[in-house]
Amino acid sequence: MSESLVVCDVAEDLVEKLRKFRFRKETNNAAIIMKIDKDKRLVVLDEEHEGISPDELKDELPERQPRTFIVYSYKYLHDDGRVSYPLCFIFSSPVGCKPEQQMMYAGSKNKLVQTAELTKVFEIRNTEDLTEEWLCEKLGFFH
Repeated sequence: MSESLVVCDVAEDLVEKLRKFRFRKETNNAAIIMKIDKDKRLVVLDEEHEGISPDELKDELPERQPRTFIVYSYKYLHDDGRVSYPLCFIFSSPVGCKPEQQMMYAGSKNKLVQTAELTKVFEIRNTEDLTEEWLCEKLGFFH
């Protein structure tokens, strides 16, 4: 079983982009969407978005492909009025995609999380689940 688990490396330019994204100064929501280049066996940049809400982000995701690793900088308002900008890693693994693709994405997820040094790691099985309410509920466990 373990022989079939493919772990893809993270493209060097993407590593640098993720590092810069971590230290960004902007205060809006932003996302880096990544996918796997199957031929190169590399996690690569797919899209970047500035000023994107969770609902708008949901509309960018394919429903049947696990092409999606997302690093999302989210403006989070705490109950006491404080504001923070947590970096969230969201892995979209929809039901019904090819097992080969699922294995490649699942095998590469941890490497990407480690490379990007992320601690807030969430998974969605249905793209419709990605809502502001869902994200705030998930982040509530950390704050």
